[in-house]
Amino acid sequence: MTTHSKRTKASKAATVPRSRSAGRPSADDRDLRGHLLDMAIARFARDGIGATSLRAIATDAGVTPAMLHYYFGDKAQLKQALIDERLLPALVPMREHLAQVGDDPAVLVADFVRGISAVVALYPWLPSLWVREVLCEGGELREVLFDQLVPNLPQLMAQRFASAQAAGHLNPGLDPRLLVVSLVGLTLFPAAGAPIWRRVFAADDLGSDELLGHTLALLGGGVGAG
Repeated sequence: MTTHSKRTKASKAATVPRSRSAGRPSADDRDLRGHLLDMAIARFARDGIGATSLRAIATDAGVTPAMLHYYFGDKAQLKQALIDERLLPALVPMREHLAQVGDDPAVLVADFVRGISAVVALYPWLPSLWVREVLCEGGELREVLFDQLVPNLPQLMAQRFASAQAAGHLNPGLDPRLLVVSLVGLTLFPAAGAPIWRRVFAADDLGSDELLGHTLALLGGGVGAG
């Protein structure tokens, strides 16, 4: 074989992408894959899942669309990775914990607030993604919320509140179902609106711990002085 022929074959081999080897992915693979997923989620939270292209995510991450496809396939698989690798691991333990909480409504309320606060601290993009993809009509995570993320949790909490109310342990003026709605509103909405109210009040000093403390105080003692 001539030297020219050997060089030609070597050159062609260098341009062929490596296929993923069988077995456990390397640490570098896992790190890059996690980084790409984080960049995708940031785009999803900012622009919406439907409006985000793989090319835009690749540009943000500084890679080619082919690299994104290598790790995730198409956008549907990328969205499933968001569900399987970020949302479910964050929300399922909270759901399971709340299902085991006893009949004390104050404990259930406090544990729900603390659970949401912990998830938001871990994933600051969650409130914005929730607004875009769950609350807004046509959001791509609305059915996922009901079917996979927190199935039956709102109903379970409402039933617990109704039982506590019947036993005289909860304000009779409250609707147990709307109490669940109020808890969601007092946790996810302030987090989603943080860029606005921090600007309005020049409140960069108020972080997640202060927001958690405020919410627990409001729910525990209302606005009374004592």
